[in-house]
Amino acid sequence: MKRINLASAAPWEPIVGYSRAVRIGHTIAITGTTATLPGGAHVGDGDPYLQTQQTLRNIESALHQLGANFGDVIRTRIYVTNIARDWQAIGKAHAEVFGEIRPATSMIQVARLIDEWMLVEIEADALLGTTSLEYRTT
Repeated sequence: MKRINLASAAPWEPIVGYSRAVRIGHTIAITGTTATLPGGAHVGDGDPYLQTQQTLRNIESALHQLGANFGDVIRTRIYVTNIARDWQAIGKAHAEVFGEIRPATSMIQVARLIDEWMLVEIEADALLGTTSLEYRTT
């Protein structure tokens, strides 16, 4: 299978040695993504809701560049610096995108992210061709 590495303009990628996203076959893994804009500027200083919205736009861009969309996402991992204060704002922005899709997810508090202004970082895994949706209760 062919491997596609997708790069962004984030300054950390060449330093750390990672890609914004990787697609192999029908599987896409999107690395930890923040509210960074192309060129290094960022969105939402001090606002976890705005940061989450921009982060999800960045994830959507990576998905589209690799032939996928939010409906293909099967898991997200949300890293936050202050879960007690910010979980509802972050959760609200996440639900605006994934409320009907409802991927498996985790929200995890971390001591800090790579830059002090960052309040949230999200990873996403997608599987192409997951168009059928069925809800079951355990």
